[in-house]
Amino acid sequence: MKNIARTIAALIGLGVVAGGASPAFARSTSTTTAPSVVARVAFSLGSGQDIVDWNKELLAILNTPGAQPATIHPTRSYAIMHAAVYDAVVSITHADRPYMFKVKTNRNARPDAAADQAAHDTLLALYPSRQLDLDQLLARQLAALPSGPDTQEGIRVGRSAATGMLAIRENDGSAFTPPPFVAPPLQPGNYQITPPNQPAPVFTNWGTITPFVLESGDQFRPVPPPALTTAAWAQAITEVQTLGRDTSATRTPDETTVAKFWAPPIWNTWNEIADGQAMTRHMDLEGTAKMFAALNLTFADTVIAFYDAKYHYLFWRPITAIRAGTPDNPAVTADPTWNALANTAPDPSYPGAHSSISEAGATVLSAFFGNQVDLAVNSDALPGVTRQFPSFQAVATEAGLSRIFAGQHTRVDHQAGLTLGASVAQFVLKHASLSNG
Repeated sequence: MKNIARTIAALIGLGVVAGGASPAFARSTSTTTAPSVVARVAFSLGSGQDIVDWNKELLAILNTPGAQPATIHPTRSYAIMHAAVYDAVVSITHADRPYMFKVKTNRNARPDAAADQAAHDTLLALYPSRQLDLDQLLARQLAALPSGPDTQEGIRVGRSAATGMLAIRENDGSAFTPPPFVAPPLQPGNYQITPPNQPAPVFTNWGTITPFVLESGDQFRPVPPPALTTAAWAQAITEVQTLGRDTSATRTPDETTVAKFWAPPIWNTWNEIADGQAMTRHMDLEGTAKMFAALNLTFADTVIAFYDAKYHYLFWRPITAIRAGTPDNPAVTADPTWNALANTAPDPSYPGAHSSISEAGATVLSAFFGNQVDLAVNSDALPGVTRQFPSFQAVATEAGLSRIFAGQHTRVDHQAGLTLGASVAQFVLKHASLSNG
């Protein structure tokens, strides 16, 4: 956090930004009423579509093989882009407090131009090989705006917001090469590299990078998993042993569909859900910027938090536990031939990533829209399959449980993830002043 504070001070000294006295957040005290032209741009129905378009552009980049650096988690990119967009917009509207800083500007700058330029510039810095696509999208967005000094000033604000946000995250530790994984002693409970492909564990350093909002990656570290001698452990591992096996006769056809439906990167799926909400509700520019910033700052810090816990506890995956058995627990039966429905992700088991991210997403989106919402969710893994939900919480619950059906996690991992995701989301909404209201 001290590095962030020094970076903000340097930016202020150069006249790039104003505000930003805190190493975590700048607080705008302005209550100036936005001029009518700004109000029409920022608060008109459907004006948030440009931000949705940029979110979809980032999703397309992340779905392109090789586009995302293997050692940098994609939630960082989502958070940087949307934080820059949000600070660019509120620097002009003064309707909300900025996340990090406020760019100096006049009363007539166009916030839509600022949002477009901030999104473009952050993504260009993060994915320079995509310049042609990014330049083309920016040109289309800006071509729809009136030419003149107001649009040009908005562009300048967006550039400044992007420059500042990228500078603040430059030394967050994400560029460091992850240290090689050193397996703990081969004994019950300890994580071991998993079959069948023996993948090297990923993001071994991610729990130590500077959070976006949290004070540290271990701020909400879960309590330790239950002792292997307990009934809680026996029940949890027996459940996934029965339901998560590749040839399970107990898992229902719908549970098999659920396991496959939620297989894609879960932060992408929740961003697609947010895209749908923004479009269906015809959200305005200000509200859309705020919602996406809250969601993706939460996701970025949730990932930091669960990787801190994963590599702190180094708890074994179900496939290891089931094949080896739990010698000191007579209620657990070993099965050396057991295989999971899906190949196990290359990191320790506790807590579950899907459960952490999904509870975080449900908490944020419920804060903006209420929990009781009719939702139709699609999956990149099963094109043409749509699942219906009565609430964001129902989505989070199913997404987390899907990893039990896939043989990836136990209910112990699931419950710890739910608690972690909710804690991070509530902290971000409170301390970033990004709640809806």
